[in-house]
Amino acid sequence: MTRRWAAGWAVLALAPWLLPEQLRGGVFDVKTFGAKGDGKTPDRGAINKAIEAAAAAGGGTVYFPAGTYVTGSIRLRSNLTLQFEPGCTLEASADPAAYDAAEPNQWDKFQDFGHSHFHNSLIWGEGLENVSIVGGGLIGGKALTRGGGGGGDKAIALKLCRKVTLRDFSILTGGHFGILATGVDNLTIDNLTIDTNRDGIDLDSCRNVRISNSSVNAPNDDAIVLKGTHALGFARATENVTITNSLVSGYDIGSLVDGSYKRTVKQAPDRDGPTGRIKIGTESEGDFRNITIMPIRFAPKGTTCSMSSLRCTVLRTLAPRPAWQSRAPS
Repeated sequence: MTRRWAAGWAVLALAPWLLPEQLRGGVFDVKTFGAKGDGKTPDRGAINKAIEAAAAAGGGTVYFPAGTYVTGSIRLRSNLTLQFEPGCTLEASADPAAYDAAEPNQWDKFQDFGHSHFHNSLIWGEGLENVSIVGGGLIGGKALTRGGGGGGDKAIALKLCRKVTLRDFSILTGGHFGILATGVDNLTIDNLTIDTNRDGIDLDSCRNVRISNSSVNAPNDDAIVLKGTHALGFARATENVTITNSLVSGYDIGSLVDGSYKRTVKQAPDRDGPTGRIKIGTESEGDFRNITIMPIRFAPKGTTCSMSSLRCTVLRTLAPRPAWQSRAPS
């Protein structure tokens, strides 16, 4: 049995949730397409070649064996799964030229730069369906920035996508956003660990979303945010969202992933923290409907759930079920 076929059978054994559409083209090992995974060689070209090969086959699984893959923008396609083997790290390149340029958005004056542009991200997709990123790997975004200074500014950015699953991986320092989902429907986020320097997860104008069994540490900003900005050029409701059985926290950056739970930082950059909160609002014009938050663990003491800067016309069926302050690890 060749190494590629052995890897393929391993992926199928570990990923029973893959959709039939995603299995039609089989398994595409990024190393077969020239990726080194040595922590030094730029692997963006090889990774995107593997993705394009899967897309040409009608869909498939792009498989990352253990190793450290230095990369810029990874362009997702429909009917695609990125499968991370444990021990796999995607490391954001420090080279600004490794990232796609921020696409034009005539509506960018209505919200900040990060919410207005998607292509200048480590992993991005627009107008796609049946997309999954799964497996016990790590996305390392130390080189990601915030704002329009060039380079990448988000770990994962999704716009106007359908049927998306994000499961089982970790993000360490995700830039402006660990995950930005805008106009995304039928989104499942499960068993993620996000330990980041700005926002953890931003859901902007999304529908039918479930976040579960996840831990989001964001001492400098918001852990999980629901928004309804004008980034799409029109108002769109954020609705049918459940956040359950998860932790949001404001420990020192990196200390959630390494398990040390440090608490040395006394104030976030916005002078309101450390934060790590769940928030509904800011820059929002779309409605919020059928939002359920149950149960959520807030740590350390003082981390909150808040609503701010709402300009929506409907705020309906908001149901924060019993949440509690955690007993913070010592």
